[in-house]
Amino acid sequence: MRILIAEDDITSRLLLKHMLAEWGYEVFVTKDGNEAWEMLQAEDAPTLAILDWMMPGLDGVEVCRKVRQLDISNPTYIILLTSRSSKKDIVSGLEAGADDYISKPYEMDELRVRVKVGERVAALQSALVKQVHSLQEALAHVKTLQGILPICMHCHKIRNDQQSWERLEKYIAEHSGAQFSHGLCPECLKKHYPDFNE
Repeated sequence: MRILIAEDDITSRLLLKHMLAEWGYEVFVTKDGNEAWEMLQAEDAPTLAILDWMMPGLDGVEVCRKVRQLDISNPTYIILLTSRSSKKDIVSGLEAGADDYISKPYEMDELRVRVKVGERVAALQSALVKQVHSLQEALAHVKTLQGILPICMHCHKIRNDQQSWERLEKYIAEHSGAQFSHGLCPECLKKHYPDFNE
């Protein structure tokens, strides 16, 4: 999984980069909110972002807000990392669009499990997006019948869009996916096969 770190403190940035790489993640590093925002707008934006609240340029909360305004189906999972730990700050960060919030100083084990949670959520979101896309494609291929169908009153053929006449069964099968099974109604059985009823 690709993870973005946006942290202006070089020591914290290097420590985070080292730990995440050690845990097997592909890590991208930025030193301010403007660089983070640039990366998060990209088509191949990282799956998860760890943003410091207080940074030069855009702060972490502003980056969260901007990311949530993007019209994308599979948004980046955002963990806000900050020394601001009051309930009001936590609420502000989450309301701005952060998915999780870690107060500094933090334990590496806590960060690791929260990143794992983010990875699980991102995987579920990605699977959901793929399923929705698959359903939309299937829906686009569903054929429907609508409007007025010109039908011959004697032979019951239907005039198609190319202005030629075809059997009712063929037309409906092509436009709806329905299949036909031929049989006889009781009236036709009496009329065409009178001996069969005896």
